[in-house]
Amino acid sequence: MQTRPLGRTGLEVSRLCLGTMTFGEQNSEAEAHEQLDRAVAFGINFIDTAEMYPVPPMAKTQGLTERYIGSWLKQRGSRDDVIVATKASGPGLEHIRGGPRLTREHIHQAIDSSLERLNTDYVDLYQLHWPDRQTNFFGKLGYVHSEEEDSTPLEETLSALKELVDAGKVRAIGLSNETPWGVMRSLQLADKLDLPRVASIQNPYNLLNRSFEVGLAEIAHREEVGLLAYSPLAFGVLSGKYLNGAQPAKGRLTLYERFKRYTSPEAEAATQAYAALAEKHGLDPAQMALAFVNSRSFLTSNIIGATTMEQLESNLASESLKLDDEVLEAIEDIHRHMPNPCP
Repeated sequence: MQTRPLGRTGLEVSRLCLGTMTFGEQNSEAEAHEQLDRAVAFGINFIDTAEMYPVPPMAKTQGLTERYIGSWLKQRGSRDDVIVATKASGPGLEHIRGGPRLTREHIHQAIDSSLERLNTDYVDLYQLHWPDRQTNFFGKLGYVHSEEEDSTPLEETLSALKELVDAGKVRAIGLSNETPWGVMRSLQLADKLDLPRVASIQNPYNLLNRSFEVGLAEIAHREEVGLLAYSPLAFGVLSGKYLNGAQPAKGRLTLYERFKRYTSPEAEAATQAYAALAEKHGLDPAQMALAFVNSRSFLTSNIIGATTMEQLESNLASESLKLDDEVLEAIEDIHRHMPNPCP
């Protein structure tokens, strides 16, 4: 397993990270533990979760994912062998703290609840799950500015995170679903006010959505704020299992109507092209899609997720797959003709 530096923190994380948002909804506690055991045995040292998980987010299941990881950490008894990342929710989910914000009060409440569920005294990476301001994320395009928006100043949020670092509850901080302005402003404030420096940015990145390359990839390199790529298989779409109207019984898109981001006609056409390319070269389409993400120079870690052990084994196998120049050039050709159908 390759490792890469987590920003300037001195931590080294595995190139594959185990995503866990199905734990507590599509996966039982026993299944979660089985996945965690297998991932660590394979060489993964990086586990990503969030206070709002599992998805879809609901009051009755909120926090179960962290609890399942926490029970595993307690049973395993070797907390320092793994790097655990979790996230504080931004506005919009009324069942979390009556409507979460990224204020000082909410940040402190969020970390204390996460630590309790995770059965640990600290998290290695604490991320802001999405911004507490009006901007583009979760596929929204076309920024519309408002001078009267209700938002928490980044200074307040970052200052609260500094308190967590100083208290030993958090080792490093990161952003998620963030824009180039948000990353650069956070870095600027860190330098100006002696606040924690952002170590990573967790944004979507896959063959159907390479928007990270437009403004954030340069920041990732120049500022050492690497990408933690989520949805590298575009909700499983890039495996090809939903092509031609297929609805596999336990597929996320079959079970939950809310996941529409990667289901447009344009996404279908691009997925067909990538699947055909994989078939031509004798590759598994899901492994090809993951290997492409793994190959990006601005990547810190690729967040894989699975609901079955078979899927997990397939995802793990992408670590050793190196795409040759012919495949990479063909991917670029498809991308030129059908760029970012699902930003």
